[in-house]
Amino acid sequence: MLICQDEARTFVTDSRLAATLALVAGALNTAAFEAVGFFSANMTGNVSSLSERLARGELSVALFFLEIVCLFILGSVFSTLLINHGRRRGIRSVYAINILLEALLLLLLGWVEAWLAPRSSGTLMILSLSFLMGLQNAVVTRISNARVRTTHVSGTATDVGIEVAMLLDIVRRKESPEYTPVYLQRLLLHGATLAAFLLGGVGGIWLYRLTGEAFLLVVGALLALLALAYLCKARRQRVQ
Repeated sequence: MLICQDEARTFVTDSRLAATLALVAGALNTAAFEAVGFFSANMTGNVSSLSERLARGELSVALFFLEIVCLFILGSVFSTLLINHGRRRGIRSVYAINILLEALLLLLLGWVEAWLAPRSSGTLMILSLSFLMGLQNAVVTRISNARVRTTHVSGTATDVGIEVAMLLDIVRRKESPEYTPVYLQRLLLHGATLAAFLLGGVGGIWLYRLTGEAFLLVVGALLALLALAYLCKARRQRVQ
């Protein structure tokens, strides 16, 4: 799921990608909110909060929300530049490298947060996670040709509604039934993404309450193992 590109990608690889990384995104997003009261990946909410604080003249708080949004964009920019560099040189594992980088930065952040606790205000965590969520979302968007987005829940929910409407039109004989399998696959893909984000959110809070400051270390380690597995797979395929 972190190696196949373009025509080589299937519904199964996209579904595994959506389920796995949406689970991670949901866990990190809700655990961060549980820890410090801010969402790191909810750009719709953060931009709304930014506009609200600007309207009230609360410039210092508005600046914090602006930093969250800008770092999310910066993470996406960094990830895309790295992907473009890898694709130009035919490095099939560039997406797995991106995810490994995310994992290593999560481990570093977890170590810093554990060292700072209880003096940490949570600002570093939220800003860092915003960058990492932007990075991850860019990886998923690029490798799936925008079929999957792990942090863009509003867009995913919209896609679910569109596919349901198309299937209803087929049932009502307003659309050709030959496209039924396509709409069903898309509905399952977007539904799986939503469900994984939801389950990840629930699991993230449970894991954070269980492990405390070590939460980021646990998630980073699991993500690193996933990325390393695909890097090894890409290397074996290259040797063959």
